[in-house]
Amino acid sequence: MIMSMTGFAAARGALGPHSWAWELRSVNAKGLDLRLRVPDWLDGLETALRAELGKAVKRGNITLSLRIQRSDDGGGLQLNSAALDVVLDALAETERRAEARGLVLEPSRAADVLGLRGVWDAAAAEDDTAPLLAQLKGEFPDLLADFLSMRKTEGTALQKVLLDQLGRVEDLAAQAAALAEARKPAMAEALRANVARLLDTAEGVDGDRLAQELALLTVKADVTEEIDRLRAHVATGRGLLDDPQGAVGRKLDFLMQEFNREANTLCAKSQSGELTAVGLELKAVIDQIREQVQNVE
Repeated sequence: MIMSMTGFAAARGALGPHSWAWELRSVNAKGLDLRLRVPDWLDGLETALRAELGKAVKRGNITLSLRIQRSDDGGGLQLNSAALDVVLDALAETERRAEARGLVLEPSRAADVLGLRGVWDAAAAEDDTAPLLAQLKGEFPDLLADFLSMRKTEGTALQKVLLDQLGRVEDLAAQAAALAEARKPAMAEALRANVARLLDTAEGVDGDRLAQELALLTVKADVTEEIDRLRAHVATGRGLLDDPQGAVGRKLDFLMQEFNREANTLCAKSQSGELTAVGLELKAVIDQIREQVQNVE
């Protein structure tokens, strides 16, 4: 069973004043590229997540993001007693000096004093991140399972397409074999006619050399090996698609090169319009398979 390199999963969670959102996505790539965007103040989280991803996927450009927010519930401020004492001392000194000069100041209100900068401090955040870290690590396997499930579903659909296309290659190889067999009498007759014409017009022809050249021409026109290799490649492709390991994308990509080589040779040796047409159709189908293979893990 093959896996697609395309996948997506998202989830949300909360614990105490913290809430967060996960997002895990992937696209195709030549190798494995893990890109994690997680808070660096959670020691050990990125290392743990990277290890889990590395064990679960073999190829693809994988992006994991985790956004964490902390809510302020009204207990996020505390009175700075030292700063308040400084403010009150300054107010007392100000009122004393004003009175010495005969000035009367309006009475200070508590709200005015408490509204001054520095009187309030933000409450210190909870230093123990262990519960949050444990919660996040505990949630990640479910997110990863959803992600892999989508890649598997995509892979199942992709496998069906590839099997259908391999079946098309097999059918075209059979057509090529039939056309090659059907053209043999005509090719033999043409060869005999050419040999007779050559013998009638040329003097002192080396019989052994002529036989060698004729044998070489016959081999060059024979497409049996190319058709046999195409059929063998189809069988190999089906075997790879049923590989229980699943990560066969690189092997399939290499196999497509072999498919294309045989189709090119078939076209070059065809000496027949019909056989050339089949070879061109083979090249088109093989190119379609190659495009699909780029998404296989």
